[in-house]
Order: sequence, then C-alpha cells, then structure tokens
Amino acid sequence: MLRILLFFVQGFPESIGICAFSLALARVKLRWGIILPAAFVMTAIILALRSMPITFGLHTVASILLLALFIAMSTRVPPSKCFLVVFASFDMLVLLEYTILEEAVRLLNTDVNDLMSNAFLWKLTTLPQAILMIIFALLFSKYRKPLKDLWRI
Repeated sequence: MLRILLFFVQGFPESIGICAFSLALARVKLRWGIILPAAFVMTAIILALRSMPITFGLHTVASILLLALFIAMSTRVPPSKCFLVVFASFDMLVLLEYTILEEAVRLLNTDVNDLMSNAFLWKLTTLPQAILMIIFALLFSKYRKPLKDLWRI
C-alpha cells in the first residue's frame, strides 16, 4: 500500500506536468478540470503496467501513445503534432530528471543505486522535476498564448 501511495505522490504530479506541458506546446488552453482526471487515469495505467511482469520501459511507450491519443481525441490538434508535442514533453522530462538526479547524487554524496534503493528518498528527489514541468507548462502557456477553440470536450 505504501508503495502505491509513494508512486502516486510522485507519478500523479509528473503525469500532470507531462500532460499540461504537451498541451501548452500544442497551444491548447490549460483546462485543469480535464488535465487532472486525465493525469490520474494515466498514472493508474502506468502503475498497472509497471506492476506487470513486462519489459521495463514499456510503460513509457504506453504513456506516450496514451497521451498522444488523449490529445488527438480531446482536442483539434492534428495527430502528427500530438506525437511531436508529447515526445518533446518526454524529452523535457528526461532532461529534468537527469539534471536533478545528478545534482541529488552530488549533493547527497551517494550513488544513484543507493538513492534508488530508498523508495522515499527516490520519490522525494524526483518530485521537483514534476513541479518544474507544471511550472514550465504554465509559463509556456502564459507567454505563448493558446489558440481559441481547440478543445473538443
């Protein structure tokens, strides 16, 4: 139960950030009443996939496809652009994760494997990237104004 709670503490904000940043890149108005439930469902699906005995990393592929499908179905953004903005969002997440984890390893004077073995510390060090993704989505949406009437729902 604690493992699931820790996963949602880190995974839900990360899904919110990826979803919001993808929508901001596509110049879709950020509607939190839609983003939050979509991110929750995405987080639950990712948790289910990660709990299954499948190849590690498959949850990332599923997340990319799921988010691109969500954006394509719920907005008027063309599918090709959906994949482009979702890939860009995941690239940003990878960049933030790498940077933050390198700094955490340096500041805590530890090895990344030791950091990963402590579930609470691992979730704590990966939470800032989720928060930064949400902040970047808000800033991007503020300075690059969303286009009108892109939501279908």
